[in-house]
Amino acid sequence: MLERFYPDEYLDSAYGIEYGRMYREGYRGIIFDIDNTLVPHGAPADGRAKRLFCQLRELGYQCCLLSNNKEPRVRTFNDGVQAQYIFKAGKPKVSGYSRAMELMGTDPGNTFFVGDQIFTDIYGANRAGIHTILTKPIHPKEEIQIVLKRRLEKIVLYFYQRRKGGRS
Repeated sequence: MLERFYPDEYLDSAYGIEYGRMYREGYRGIIFDIDNTLVPHGAPADGRAKRLFCQLRELGYQCCLLSNNKEPRVRTFNDGVQAQYIFKAGKPKVSGYSRAMELMGTDPGNTFFVGDQIFTDIYGANRAGIHTILTKPIHPKEEIQIVLKRRLEKIVLYFYQRRKGGRS
């Protein structure tokens, strides 16, 4: 039952993903969550995020930001990274993920998703048939509704790690 929430990979950071390897494996599109995946909640794109998106373009990736936030927040971040973006995406609905792939010209077989929340980011991408990478949140300060979800996520991660024989 919990498997629908399991990521394909669980890593410390979006900045630790082997993007070159993923490209060699045939991935061409990346859908990113923003807050607490790429920068702390509400922060603009920092130097690290800007360098990452520059590197991804050089590798040949198409990128799209997929956020449940309103447009001003998403646009502010995107000003620094210059990717496609979708705001008020309604994650975990599949439609946002499908629209992101449409914008990038990719499909579920050559797209992967990177995000920090299980019940919105990972669940939605799994439902869309996309390879999923869960990252640890960048910053512990979060809105109360996310703090409450994090407690439930710990239960899912416990069983995920038992099944995978993985790390915490």
